[in-house]
Amino acid sequence: MENESKSDNIPPIPRKTGQGRLLIGRSQRRIFLLAFTLMTILGWIVGGFASIFLETALLARVPEFWAQQPQMWETQVRFVSSGVFAILFATFQGLVIRRYLSFWLWMVATSAGWVIFTIVGETWKNNIISFAQSRSLSANDLVNWGILSTLAYNFAAVWLGLCQWLVLRRYKVAAWWWIFLPSIIFCIISVFVWLLALFVELIPENYRTQILYFSGQSFTVLMLGVIPGIALCNLRSHLHSHQRISKSSSTGGMDRS
Repeated sequence: MENESKSDNIPPIPRKTGQGRLLIGRSQRRIFLLAFTLMTILGWIVGGFASIFLETALLARVPEFWAQQPQMWETQVRFVSSGVFAILFATFQGLVIRRYLSFWLWMVATSAGWVIFTIVGETWKNNIISFAQSRSLSANDLVNWGILSTLAYNFAAVWLGLCQWLVLRRYKVAAWWWIFLPSIIFCIISVFVWLLALFVELIPENYRTQILYFSGQSFTVLMLGVIPGIALCNLRSHLHSHQRISKSSSTGGMDRS
């Protein structure tokens, strides 16, 4: 009896695992996912309207210095409008993620990554299309080159994933796959657009352009909100970071006592 009572009082030995705690607690996952998706949608809408308004205003007033080179001015304007969109888009996401990650690091990384991604992706895509158009190719070959240009554009999204991963690696373990997550998302979006094109004849011609545009935009922003939100809910923090936090809190408690 005494041996049994002594064994009951022995605390269990904690198991050593290679994983840390979840970045977002299980009880907070639903609220976080809804909030992150909603703020992604708002950031997409606000950033889109702001960038379109800025681009329209700047293109309507060409400075004298750029009057001789309108294409260069148009390139500069698109770069600025893309940066404005990226900052607003990242800011809205950062307002939700700031409880778990650094708001400023996430905003800077996402903004820079988005701008680099769009510049590199558009460059690769345009170069492939220009190369294909400069040659006399059959219709099937043009389709294949078009698919290749889309894949190149989607692959350029690794720059966005890389910039965000540089922030995540400060907090998480085994998050290297995040580098390729944006590319996977844009490949899913491309498949959706392709499937939508198969049923284009079923859409009334008077509203075909609007329906295709809003369907593509809606699916894009949903994927950019839902998939990263789910991924964030499954990330785990470094063990030693939690140990430092617990040590500092216990030390602070002893000092206060």
